[in-house]
Amino acid sequence: MKLVSYSLPESPDIARVGFMVSDDEFVGLEQARATRGALALEQLTDIHSIIEAGPAVWAQLSELERNLQGAERRRLDSVSVLPSVQRPSKICCLALNNSANADRIISGPSHPALFTKPSTALLGHGGAIRLKKQYGRVHPEPELALVIGKLARDIAAADAYDHVFGYTVHNDLTSPTMRGEDSFHYRAIHPAAEGEGIRYVDSHVSYSGRYKGSDTFSPLGPWIVTKDEIPDPHALDIECHVRDERFASDNTINLFHKVPQVLEFVSSYMTLLPGDVVSMGTALASGGKPGRAVQNADLSLMGGPVSVTIQRIGRLSNTVEHVD
Repeated sequence: MKLVSYSLPESPDIARVGFMVSDDEFVGLEQARATRGALALEQLTDIHSIIEAGPAVWAQLSELERNLQGAERRRLDSVSVLPSVQRPSKICCLALNNSANADRIISGPSHPALFTKPSTALLGHGGAIRLKKQYGRVHPEPELALVIGKLARDIAAADAYDHVFGYTVHNDLTSPTMRGEDSFHYRAIHPAAEGEGIRYVDSHVSYSGRYKGSDTFSPLGPWIVTKDEIPDPHALDIECHVRDERFASDNTINLFHKVPQVLEFVSSYMTLLPGDVVSMGTALASGGKPGRAVQNADLSLMGGPVSVTIQRIGRLSNTVEHVD
């Protein structure tokens, strides 16, 4: 299934869900239920109620999706497309998880490195990325993201896929300008090596709150593709374009830490709840001109649109708006 979240012009504050039947048309769940008399699914209103309902209900939805003949179709451009999920408790992102650029890492952990983003950073397909002058340089980062379907706490890698609902596209927008402004080179205080007292350790640290989590810095969409339609999430082509220029062309096989290991690791530290997002790290292989990278795509100067396309999932595209 391809499940899109949207709102109607007459009720913009109500999140709805529909079945994509082509890249630009969908059938709303309400219309599908009415056509097929699926009264047992009336409790489902938005994507979160679907995810939380569990596998038995997902199977009913899949059966409904296979029998949409005669149901009213609606064009995607006639509604406001919402982020693939709207209320995740957290968006977990992996840092530097691309083996195609392993030679750039001077030192770092052998395990996945994580940071989180707030749900207020989310933006739907077609929405405007809002950039302020003080953000400085802002570039896209094309990423495969998975949506959690079942509570995951201290799970084993072998069981990881049991906790995945589906996959979507994430553009992990980043401001190197704000990263530099929020970085510290300082002497960290540690206990003395022996006995009482303290010692100072030369340290570098940067905090990602602004440069990763500002409003609209997490476009997510255009929809969710359920996991049964993606047999191998590590065999997907991924590209990033700005104003029709290609800045990245990669494949998810280059992700260093794979989904099973990532979910085992993350869930050993923080409980993942249904509807949470785990973004697997940036596709960094160069695209287009030799030596080009997504870091060359400064949206504050180039504007948009900016898009991320992942094979078997879809194309997430957003405009850019400069605001005061």
